[in-house]
Amino acid sequence: MSTYTIRKAGENDFPQILEMIKELALFEKAPEKVINTVEYMKQDKDLFGCLVVENDNSEVIAMALYFYAYFTWVGKSLYLDDLYVKPDFRGKGIGSMLLDEIYKIAKSENCRRLRWQVINWNTPAIKLYEKAGAIIDNEWSNCDFDYEQIKSF
Repeated sequence: MSTYTIRKAGENDFPQILEMIKELALFEKAPEKVINTVEYMKQDKDLFGCLVVENDNSEVIAMALYFYAYFTWVGKSLYLDDLYVKPDFRGKGIGSMLLDEIYKIAKSENCRRLRWQVINWNTPAIKLYEKAGAIIDNEWSNCDFDYEQIKSF
């Protein structure tokens, strides 16, 4: 039986984290949208936190990347930007383990909301989040400006 270890990510983990971000983008059919780099991550390391999961071989097999946000209606919040488990390790409870750790961080940091998004056709993720008790809101739509739009605005 395999054991898994969750720990806070460090700069040495950024290449593996970026690879998982790219894998997730490919899964979500948007690989061209990833413009992040290890260099950007190093530059911005104070703006986000990340948990990684290692297997028995010290291979990073999952991650949960988050940051703090402030929402006017509730105040300090934790935003879970990505939770990703490599395909070979899905169905082993690793996603639930990561969510448990994210809940602990939100609670210890006195966050008044924990928020994340899930693409509407990712049924396994939706089931995981519903099982955990998340309220899935289909009412709001995302509004984004990409990097080029910001520069040219």
